[in-house]
Amino acid sequence: MRETHDACHIAIPARDLDEAVEFYVFGLGAKLARRYADRVTFDFFGDQLVCHLCDDVPSDAVAYPRHFGVSFARAEDFDRLVRLVENRKLRTLSGPSVRFEGTAEQHRTVFLADPSNNVLEFKNYDDPRLQY
Repeated sequence: MRETHDACHIAIPARDLDEAVEFYVFGLGAKLARRYADRVTFDFFGDQLVCHLCDDVPSDAVAYPRHFGVSFARAEDFDRLVRLVENRKLRTLSGPSVRFEGTAEQHRTVFLADPSNNVLEFKNYDDPRLQY
């Protein structure tokens, strides 16, 4: 159903749009698509991420039940992201680590928090068929 030119749309709260731009563009390397007084839109690994200016942001960075991110098909892409996180000293909540070790769902993962405490997970499954 989804074509490669389609984008998933994700909208999250942001307490400060400058902080959001700093984290997503200069931290993670997302591309700034549009900016308005009340929101900023990014090309986030090929999908659309919109940070809406909001006073009601999470007080803590808690991964469950709500988080988002990228499940990389290629291990080298995950490795590149981890190096970027380490080099730019982005705030990690856990990882990089291996989850579900010894099972069919074994994968490497790293959890990050943006300046508004939205949680992101990046991962790479040993078995690429489990990416979805």
